[in-house]
Amino acid sequence: MKEHLISVLEVIKLGEKLKYELRHSWLSNGRQESVAEHTWRVSLMAVLIEPYLEQKVDMAKLLKMIIIHDLVEAEATDVPAFDTMNNAKIKKQKELNELKAIENIKNTLQGDLGLEVYNLWIEFENKQTFEAKVANALDKLEAQIQHNEADIDTWLDIEYKMSFLLDKHTNFNQTLNLLKDIIEEEAESKLVAAGVEIEKLKENPIVHT
Repeated sequence: MKEHLISVLEVIKLGEKLKYELRHSWLSNGRQESVAEHTWRVSLMAVLIEPYLEQKVDMAKLLKMIIIHDLVEAEATDVPAFDTMNNAKIKKQKELNELKAIENIKNTLQGDLGLEVYNLWIEFENKQTFEAKVANALDKLEAQIQHNEADIDTWLDIEYKMSFLLDKHTNFNQTLNLLKDIIEEEAESKLVAAGVEIEKLKENPIVHT
């Protein structure tokens, strides 16, 4: 038992790195966001949105998946979506780095627990089960919520267009699609207030991620 708990503690300590691994997102007070903060609010979203989902979801599994999926970034670091969007080389390297990281975590934990954590991460990445689709959708939606809350000066030009590409992640579920619409409307209002021509953004979409 003691040896197992020591292994668990190693992964818990690894998780501390997510408190200072920064994302390309800024908070409403002007501070840059950490991965841990993003993961926490995705978890909060799952708890608050779950009662409105039309299909029953395994809540324990969903929360585990959300908490685990970014853990690899403690080792592989965070790579923004716009960096991989049109760069196959960076995307492939990101995938390899994250796979190596989750394998290291599995080997550290060992046994059934290590395998469970590994399988949950793989399930999230494959995005085939309902829980994985919900986790992915909430992950993307939280990122856009955070952009909406940040100063428009922190947005890159490519992120203007990315604000209207969320449907790929939510169109499997009516509730999540409606939430997406609300979040997109907030993004649109923010962009219009900044003098951005919205129609041009929608007429010239970029590749979905």
